[in-house]
Amino acid sequence: MTDKPKSNASSADGIIAPLRQATFRRIWLASLLSNLGALIRSVGAAWAMTQMTSAADMVALVQTALMLPVMLISMPAGAIADMYDRRVVCLVSLGISLVGATALTTLAWFGLVTPNLLLALCFVVGSGAALMDPAWQSSVSEQVPSEALPAAVALNSISWNIARSAGPAIGGIVVAIAGAVAAFALNALLYLPLMLALFLWKRVTEPSRLPPENLHRAIVSGVRYIIHSPSIMIVLSRAMVLGVIGGAVLALTPLVARDLLHGGAEIYGMMLSAFGFGAVVGALNITQVRKRMSGEAAIRACSLSMGGAVAALALSHVPILTAAALALAGAVWMISWVLFSLAVQLSAPRWVAGRSLAAYQAASSGGAAIGSWGWGRLTDFAGVEMALLVAAVLLLVSPLLGLWLPMPPIRELGDEPEKLEDPKVRLPLTGRSGPLVVEIEYRVTQENARAFYNLMQDIQLFRQRNGAYGWSVARDIADPELWTERYHCPTWLDYLRQRNRATQSERALDRQATAFHVGPAPVRVRRMLERPFGSVPWKEDEPNPAAEDAIRGSSKYLG
Repeated sequence: MTDKPKSNASSADGIIAPLRQATFRRIWLASLLSNLGALIRSVGAAWAMTQMTSAADMVALVQTALMLPVMLISMPAGAIADMYDRRVVCLVSLGISLVGATALTTLAWFGLVTPNLLLALCFVVGSGAALMDPAWQSSVSEQVPSEALPAAVALNSISWNIARSAGPAIGGIVVAIAGAVAAFALNALLYLPLMLALFLWKRVTEPSRLPPENLHRAIVSGVRYIIHSPSIMIVLSRAMVLGVIGGAVLALTPLVARDLLHGGAEIYGMMLSAFGFGAVVGALNITQVRKRMSGEAAIRACSLSMGGAVAALALSHVPILTAAALALAGAVWMISWVLFSLAVQLSAPRWVAGRSLAAYQAASSGGAAIGSWGWGRLTDFAGVEMALLVAAVLLLVSPLLGLWLPMPPIRELGDEPEKLEDPKVRLPLTGRSGPLVVEIEYRVTQENARAFYNLMQDIQLFRQRNGAYGWSVARDIADPELWTERYHCPTWLDYLRQRNRATQSERALDRQATAFHVGPAPVRVRRMLERPFGSVPWKEDEPNPAAEDAIRGSSKYLG
């Protein structure tokens, strides 16, 4: 029996609609416990560091150690998520984090943890989370019907922030009563329910008729797709900027509790709970925000609100005012990240969803990791108040980025690749035959030449992001109505992949180009196998120097 999401369009707009799906509900509840454990561990690790050293940069590096792996391994993790069973990838990733958490618990029990060892084991735990994130996020669309996906993404954010609301307070109490070792042990134990829920998930997959790419080629394909997708590049840039600047809040909250509020682990836990409570409120209202505001307007409003909240955080020395500022910061912080995540998740087709989300995670977490280190260094030099005031000013001016990099409109759901029949050939080919050269001839009247050329610029982008390289368009100087589009693919198999990756909206661009064609003959397509001297392999497993050179060339060129 397989768990297949059933559509319920009438309830799709409700935030609880995805919870009607048994698989999503089971995994969501288990992930809530896992997130709770992660937040308890974070409190224990951050507070343990404050007890081992007074250096602000070492305290801030705890967040860096947890987030840096996302930046370092996100693209391989995204490729793995798209290549293999996402359920298995999640289980392996959780196993890595469990090993790190268990080692941290054991060493803390025997009193062997040092600042550097604490950072190293946080890095191991973070590496498991980094490997899991793309598979986890891209698997959501397999657990719920497509119309419920925005609500499911918001619910996953709510899960994290419900844990953020309760976890830090629980973590503060646990650390105050039983020490950091108890926080680390709870973290390890709370991984187990999620591992069980994922093990019970009977994932439904539609097998591809083409073999998967190898890891290197999958990474190259993902990077190429992102580079040639202006909308995704804009979201990644905006997310990284917010991560760098807004990372000051999470990185410096332990020092706010210790230095500005003169509190202990309990106060620190309460402050994180206030931030998490605000984030839950923000995630619950994401549907209304999307209905009332464009993506750009919402991001601008969130940045301005967060700037004011961070300024209040810097100037307040009263716990209740600090908590209120953190609640506001948490609400707009979460709204921003859900909007970014939705923009990426609904803009990338399923074949590259894991890699696109991995790039988003790298941009956001990498920005936060770099920012955490930078804010820690600035705090050592200028103090907590000044560092937070600088962050507030940067947040208040960050909406100006929208003039240069405005948030793109979100792609319509269901804009997925259309499967095409393989072209008929007479030359015997293997999957590794290549390089392939494709030429498409159009006959366009001279009065339509400018409009046709402008359209070809859009076609260039989608050809390149789907796997073509060396793209060009040429006009015959003896016959000005004759235009030739030309591009390469490393192998025959790469061409078949490239041909079947175009979404419905990209196919529409092809149809627009064809509509410019005039004359009695149809658009002419030539598919040719390049034959440099000495490059004719006759067996599937025989080396093909030309194809290997083409693969290396396309990897370097990324387009």
